[in-house]
Amino acid sequence: MTAFEQISTFRGGWEWWDICAADWQDSVIQHLKQKIPEAAEWLDKVEDIPSSFISVRFPDGHQPLMCGSLIYSVQEEIDSQRNCNKFYFLVLNQKLVTLNLDQNTREIMHTAERQTMLEQCEDAADGMFVLARAVLHYFHTGMDKFEINLRRLEEDMEKRNARTLMDSILNARFELLYWSNMFIPFSELVTASREAYLDKLEENRFFKQLLYRVTRMEGLFRHYEKEIDTLISIDDAISAFRGNEISKTLTIVTAVFTPATVVGAIWGMNFENLPWIKTGWGFACVIIATVLSMAGMYGWLMMKGWTGDLLQTNKRNKL
Repeated sequence: MTAFEQISTFRGGWEWWDICAADWQDSVIQHLKQKIPEAAEWLDKVEDIPSSFISVRFPDGHQPLMCGSLIYSVQEEIDSQRNCNKFYFLVLNQKLVTLNLDQNTREIMHTAERQTMLEQCEDAADGMFVLARAVLHYFHTGMDKFEINLRRLEEDMEKRNARTLMDSILNARFELLYWSNMFIPFSELVTASREAYLDKLEENRFFKQLLYRVTRMEGLFRHYEKEIDTLISIDDAISAFRGNEISKTLTIVTAVFTPATVVGAIWGMNFENLPWIKTGWGFACVIIATVLSMAGMYGWLMMKGWTGDLLQTNKRNKL
């Protein structure tokens, strides 16, 4: 990673300090601490925090200072490596400082559309809202890919509910949980901004755009969470139905073959005076009596309505 410092000034009079450092001892970090003394405490704090972090302070008792770090992923799908990006930010007076912003986001922020929006920002906080909203676009892209995979999973469940589908459902649950956990700091950023700037944000266009995007994401997470819960409930219901059908079938088969079991047990005894054991037609009589008993047992089960539709042919695709 090549260290650099780029300072951009916009029409509202505020500045964006885009900084990249190879490590925390880099000269650009030390230079930043000298230029903005308030940044020293922020940098010392975020260096030791591996997760996202957001803080709102009032150094002079009036002017807010908002700082922290945000973790996000530019990938459309989360792999087993859990590769993420992390950048650090500081908003103070008319300065927006970002540290180690990824190159892809940096290029997005320098497109004509984003530069036009930044020129329209009145202060550094507005610039941070534009940046955060741009980063949230990765979440929308990831959720679009997640939805495609979820629809494919639902189609597989409808066509054939294999035993391995539960593993796929659980994988989808963990992926959604991972996206949701990364999204929490952005929701916290909205609340922290309200804490810092209070009523100034009520009519702020850039804050509202960020707020609505955060609200959209929260709605998506709730919707997909309910959808996955429904898939799990369906799979549980199908498993319970299959278990009941299997138990019912085994019970019917056992009951039907009970007469044959009894006949086999009796005529298999080691006694010499069993009926018809020495006659030529004895075997035929026993077989006929056994078959008639089994047929009678099955007929009795049908009359009771206990066989249901287990033995009926179903022309539809079975689950």
